[in-house]
Amino acid sequence: MLIHGAAGAVGSIAVRLAREVGAHVIGTGRADARSVVLDLGAQEFLDLGADPLDGVGQVDVVLDVIGGDVLERSTALVRPGGTLVTIAEPPAVQPDDGRAIFFVVEPDRARLADLAQRLRDGRLKPIIGDVRPLAETPAAFARHRRTPGKTIIQVAKD
Repeated sequence: MLIHGAAGAVGSIAVRLAREVGAHVIGTGRADARSVVLDLGAQEFLDLGADPLDGVGQVDVVLDVIGGDVLERSTALVRPGGTLVTIAEPPAVQPDDGRAIFFVVEPDRARLADLAQRLRDGRLKPIIGDVRPLAETPAAFARHRRTPGKTIIQVAKD
């Protein structure tokens, strides 16, 4: 399984869930995310700024959270019968002999309860990239794409 943006909020959870079911995970991201992605459990890491995606070969599943050129180039990486899943944008191109899914999350009580239990059990650990006071919210969101993990806005001090 190839997971783009593997150090981010969605990608990091995807890496952990994929490893939990025994998938071989190749994570992508910026060079400075390498250790984070490998620590999450990915067996391989590709620096999207330096490594060509065509060296990956074909994979059963691609999860794209980036979109644009990365999404377009990823269609060629899906093996026959495989699946490309994106949450970034509807794919303009379909894999040759696979399927592409634009995934939009619908809240589901049972799935949320399962994720909450995984968090309580310690099987899922969200990456907290930054904690900012409420007054710095605009600045925090302006830089959120450059911070691995979630940015927490602290409403009140403890």
